[in-house]
Amino acid sequence: MTAFRETGWAKINLALHVRGRRADGYHDIETLFAFVDDGDGIEAELAETDSLSIDGEFAGGLSAGGDNLVQKVVTLLRARYGAERVPPLGVTLTKRLPVAAGIGGGSADAAAMARLIRRHFLPELGDAQLARLVAPLGADIAACVASTTCLGVGVGEELSAVPELRLAGTPVLLVNPRQPVATGPVFAAWDGIDRGPLFTGADFRAQLFAARNDLQRPAIAACPAIVDVLTELGGFGPWLARMSGSGATCFALFDAAAERDAAAAVLAGRHPHWWLMTGALR
Repeated sequence: MTAFRETGWAKINLALHVRGRRADGYHDIETLFAFVDDGDGIEAELAETDSLSIDGEFAGGLSAGGDNLVQKVVTLLRARYGAERVPPLGVTLTKRLPVAAGIGGGSADAAAMARLIRRHFLPELGDAQLARLVAPLGADIAACVASTTCLGVGVGEELSAVPELRLAGTPVLLVNPRQPVATGPVFAAWDGIDRGPLFTGADFRAQLFAARNDLQRPAIAACPAIVDVLTELGGFGPWLARMSGSGATCFALFDAAAERDAAAAVLAGRHPHWWLMTGALR
């Protein structure tokens, strides 16, 4: 039987400015999304009934029931287009990305499932239409559909391209101290101070250096090891090192793959318990 495959590319927030709290409990943000050329794996086969199994290093404790975002995507698209267009699928999710890590694992997996269904059963859907359909399932899912560098505003679902910022192919190293950090409490602990917009002019790369992650301070309060990760990464001379999302994963961008690989080798020796991923930006 033919197996359909897709990848849930790891998401990173190159910058994340929190602009205000909303009445619905969410937050208005401005963030620059980027994606790494590695992540979780999705494999699906035609089946008599829907099923989901989860394996991989970070499978432990994850629900494979109807509340899993991968299953929710199948249900949503079938409700919209019917069982004739979206047939029952046996799905295997291979979790290579840590959970509650600020790199969009669940959202990336949901987007990967949506792309898989689109590719094989709903080819008429473009990225923008597919993103609109699945966006209600989570704020980051819309950005994860195309999985390319873009600016997100609102709660992160209003997307626009930044073609002047050419980052594809940039060597990247992701590091997580294997400590989960829950998103809700980190946003709740944000100090409420609007420190200004992410981009205000045309020199996006220069402004990226001056940008921030406004969730870094509350995330460090929940997971002090983030400081250790950032300190270590900064010592290897990347041109940008920052925490992603609500933590605890941090990233470093390098000019050359050899520099990235050398840093990864040193960190693997110094901190064998840390999770590392090397790759390049998509």
